[in-house]
Amino acid sequence: MTTKPRVVVFGYHEVGYRCLEWLHDQGTDVAALYTHEDDPHEHLWFRSIKDLAVRRGIPVYTPSSVREGAILEAIRAARPDVIYSFYYRHMLPAPILAIPARGAYNMHGSLLPRYRGRVPINWAIINGERETGATLHHMVARADAGDIVDQERCPIGPEDTARDVFLKVTDAAVRVLARSHDAIIAGCAGRTPQDERLATTFGARRPEDGRIAWDQDGTAIFNFVRALTDPYPGAFSELRGERFVIWWGRPVSLAPGAPSRPGQVLSVDPLVIGTRDGGFRVDRLTWIAGDRVAHDRFLPGEFVS
Repeated sequence: MTTKPRVVVFGYHEVGYRCLEWLHDQGTDVAALYTHEDDPHEHLWFRSIKDLAVRRGIPVYTPSSVREGAILEAIRAARPDVIYSFYYRHMLPAPILAIPARGAYNMHGSLLPRYRGRVPINWAIINGERETGATLHHMVARADAGDIVDQERCPIGPEDTARDVFLKVTDAAVRVLARSHDAIIAGCAGRTPQDERLATTFGARRPEDGRIAWDQDGTAIFNFVRALTDPYPGAFSELRGERFVIWWGRPVSLAPGAPSRPGQVLSVDPLVIGTRDGGFRVDRLTWIAGDRVAHDRFLPGEFVS
């Protein structure tokens, strides 16, 4: 009788949900799921991998740290063939990576070696990229630096938001896992070394990093807004010390010779704010203090910051 492959999953977010679902649907013996407790201050627009595991009868653990000795011993006792990490938010220490007989693998939301690090989809949109993807790679001590097993590209449309792209990347991640899982279990997973000359690394983004720099061109500001719009915290600016969040808008051209300075309110209806190369029309905004529209708070000629 052939035994089922046995895996331990570290996972979170929609990528974690979909990949765990796929593994379990294939009859994989998932010995345990390690995940995070949800942050009550975070907008949880994705499905709960924890709830999925409970429904499927998979043991669930939510340790505050994976460096606890008890976690290491529990994973050793599980005797997994493979460890998978699907959007788990902590690095796994070397002693855990050394446990599985067939290795430990991470699914990353970019085309490695580009966009290593945190929130790669948001960064790719901010930087005006036209494609990204999902990469499954061997886990090593350095973040996102291990040999590539497989990857799949997906386009970033000219008006895609981060959520739009995230869902594309999630679909790509499931396809990459489906193509690679049997070879991983068989011990013959692909190994393509990453070219360090092409590597780029980006850090986590905090809400305060969402401030709009109006001295950029309109396209850069548009990319910034769509990278941070719902369900993310949004791109913001301030007027007279009051903060407002811009959820959507578009760059616009100005009439030849029309005066404009970055951050200057050029018109109120529609609301257009000056950029380095023209203006940015604000289609949807929210004042942190309350009311939903309130374009009438703006006065032509004044500046936002």
